[in-house]
Amino acid sequence: MEVKYRSTRGDQTEYTASQAVLQGLAKDGGLFVPDRIPALDCPMAELAELSYQETAYEVMKRFLTDYTEEELKACIRAAYDEKFDTPEIVPVVKKDGAYYLELFHGATIAFKDMALSILPHLMVTAARKNQCKNEIVILTATSGDTGKAAMAGFADVPGTRIIVFYPQDGVSPIQEKQMVTQKGDNTAVVAIRGNFDDAQSGVKRIFADEELGDKMKAAGFQFSSANSINIGRLVPQVVYYVYAYAKLLKAGEIQDNEVVNVTVPTGNFGNILAAYYAKQMGVPIGKLICASNENKVLFDFFSTGTYDRNRPFVLTSSPSMDILISSNLERLIFQIASENDREEACRVDASFMKQLTETGAYTITDAMKERLGDFYGNYATEAETAGAIRRMYEKEGYVMDTHTAVASCVYEKYVNETKDTAKTMIASTASPYKFARSVMEALGEACVGKDDFQLVDELERLSGVIVPKAVEEIRTAPVRHTRVCDAENMKEEVCQILGIH
Repeated sequence: MEVKYRSTRGDQTEYTASQAVLQGLAKDGGLFVPDRIPALDCPMAELAELSYQETAYEVMKRFLTDYTEEELKACIRAAYDEKFDTPEIVPVVKKDGAYYLELFHGATIAFKDMALSILPHLMVTAARKNQCKNEIVILTATSGDTGKAAMAGFADVPGTRIIVFYPQDGVSPIQEKQMVTQKGDNTAVVAIRGNFDDAQSGVKRIFADEELGDKMKAAGFQFSSANSINIGRLVPQVVYYVYAYAKLLKAGEIQDNEVVNVTVPTGNFGNILAAYYAKQMGVPIGKLICASNENKVLFDFFSTGTYDRNRPFVLTSSPSMDILISSNLERLIFQIASENDREEACRVDASFMKQLTETGAYTITDAMKERLGDFYGNYATEAETAGAIRRMYEKEGYVMDTHTAVASCVYEKYVNETKDTAKTMIASTASPYKFARSVMEALGEACVGKDDFQLVDELERLSGVIVPKAVEEIRTAPVRHTRVCDAENMKEEVCQILGIH
């Protein structure tokens, strides 16, 4: 049975999966959601015997129902290949009583590779399926990881261009170097004077600009998104939660149908929403533990039912989570807005998103709050994050990055608070090499006067883990992208890059 996609905000037009992937964002500004979450109707014991690629097909074919078997398998083969430094794709490592899903073995050493390795192939296939003659312009905002992973995926892919905006001084030096050295004749990178939310809001305004859309069409272009607002980003993320559960079953770490909890460090909410979708498909997941850094807008939401971005923006050592507008939360809001009335859910969601735009806040109803029982939220301070890195290293000899450390710390808080001892999978979202300075400082190493690549070498000696290729290759790479603009001038920058007047 085909799964169709519609907007969270009221547009009742039905789209196929490939149309939703290609368009990225609904015309009314909403996000595409499936008309149902398909059941994972095959035994977990059978999934336990599959490779990552085979698991990806079993999960994704249930969401992306208008892709043929041949098309989807071709996309998966092209995505999950030798770009990853382990044939497992996602190793599951047991440390200090929890299971860490190492999602950073791809080309840019962050979890975004898991979805952005396949999105270009899904999108090019979608364009072909839908007789799209325009050149696809991927427009995306990044808090550090999405930008590089998207550019690595789309670089020199025929029929596409990609423009990435990132907050100047709001990403780690390694993250920035990865982006500004990116090769590819179809890539462009722009630093904005502002934070990630400014970049993300600017991208959404550009998508909603009908006049610009008409100019784009006349010039032979059309926009799409590589952010997690694109359903083609979200569906591949569901895969690794299914895969990890199956691998724990195969290893004898859990029993069939044993409920496990999942802890995810998140800012934009996409990665934990993927775990929620996995649970709804039938994976035996218990509590979804949402871990925030000091930009704790999600923790406050789960605690109070009020989402309020009107607060100071904190630059932390986990910059990919330095976000105050969690775009993917809208998909959850839509889902809890009404139990079985789609029109009512759209009305409620659209109202809250309007309030968020106009006032920066909204408060969900008591009935909606009751439907959030699957979730638990907490946060880690900067000192707690550093402490988690240090403790794990001293106890296990295992080095975590700052984002994973936030999750590890919040997991401990959850257990202490609830006494829930269920086995837990923790999403380890980036290599410690991506945040070498913060990691080395947390470990008490002297960092003053040393550049980030010196610290990378010291981290290699300390951890015993070889420096990833993704870091080595940017060490001496020339800077290719130097554009900087104010947040309010992002549209003009896009027009200049594309040669549209």
